[in-house]
Amino acid sequence: MTISINDVSYRIGERELFSHLTFHCEPGKMIALAGPSGSGKTTLLSIAGLLLPPTSGSVSLGHLQRWSRHNRRAFWKDQAAFIYQDYGIIEQEKVIYNVTFHHHLHATDAQRLADILVSVGLQGKENERAISLSGGEKQRVGIARALWKKARYIFADEPTASLDAGNREIVTSLLRKAADDGACILVSTHDENLIAACDQVVRLE
Repeated sequence: MTISINDVSYRIGERELFSHLTFHCEPGKMIALAGPSGSGKTTLLSIAGLLLPPTSGSVSLGHLQRWSRHNRRAFWKDQAAFIYQDYGIIEQEKVIYNVTFHHHLHATDAQRLADILVSVGLQGKENERAISLSGGEKQRVGIARALWKKARYIFADEPTASLDAGNREIVTSLLRKAADDGACILVSTHDENLIAACDQVVRLE
């Protein structure tokens, strides 16, 4: 289903971060929320992900426009994943736990995890503690978590900001592939290469 941002505005006190924004993210598309620091990219990402109510306007998913606490909880439990700029992982835990939130898996699930780790370039690292990973590897753990969850909606907050050029390219290609496989991807970024990989750009000034 399509996420629709309908005439959305957001104000903090007397300051209006953005106003009257309307756009849609369909399955299979990747949209960049672009702009300088402080322009409201992360705020808009949170609004699109139903984590923050807008000052005015609405967010709809398909025909659903009214969001109860139960609806939001079910959306994040069953359909959505968030990829954090600061990786969002538990560094003292192993990769297997950071991806699946389980310490042990049955054989079928263990093979599925292994396949996902291969796809993100982390093959064989199931039992490594996250603290030993590089920044690029930690960010790819976040992407692996979204793939493990089979997330149909992925919200990524500056996912390449802390990475070197090689890892930025890897993360960009993984997000692009997730979109090509049918996910709806919303990414806040000022990375022009990541922006170029997107299907649409919403610029905040």
